Amino acid sequence: MRKVVHKLFWMWEFDKEEKWLNEMASKGLALTSVGFCRYEFEDCVPGEYKLCLEFLGRGLSGAENEKYIEFLEETGAEHVGTFSGWVYFRKKTSGESFQLLSDYSSRIQYLTRIIRFIAMLVGLNLYMGCYNLFLFFYHNLYGNLIGTINLLIGAICMIGMMRLVRKRKKLKTEQQIFE
Repeated sequence: MRKVVHKLFWMWEFDKEEKWLNEMASKGLALTSVGFCRYEFEDCVPGEYKLCLEFLGRGLSGAENEKYIEFLEETGAEHVGTFSGWVYFRKKTSGESFQLLSDYSSRIQYLTRIIRFIAMLVGLNLYMGCYNLFLFFYHNLYGNLIGTINLLIGAICMIGMMRLVRKRKKLKTEQQIFE
């Protein structure tokens, strides 16, 4: 039986999203496809799958992304879907751990990749917000509304980006302690 769930996660809440997907799998719902705020599940044995997601973003070419996905599929992971730079994998639990980022340096590089992408979104939204508010001075009411929305989105993204910056800083500190 298929079940569709609509749920919103911000880009910086990828840990929360992954945890939720694994909770769904432990309840007997395996992820089969993803979209914007849309997750499709099918029935499975509770705890049969472990899910991981990773942000590949725009840093790699399409061919490099495909090679990476093929490499993970060779290890037994199933590519469930891709949405907006995020790639979703599931793997049957067979006693072994399924984790994509296992060391400090790879997790730090991963967070840096996400932070850079969010920083680009922040800059774009702040620019567009200021531009549209500037148009307001020319009596463009819609420009004012759109500009305010852009500035709000930019501010929200900046807050999320700062959370990831703090998380990365904590990982760097832990890396120095344990290495």
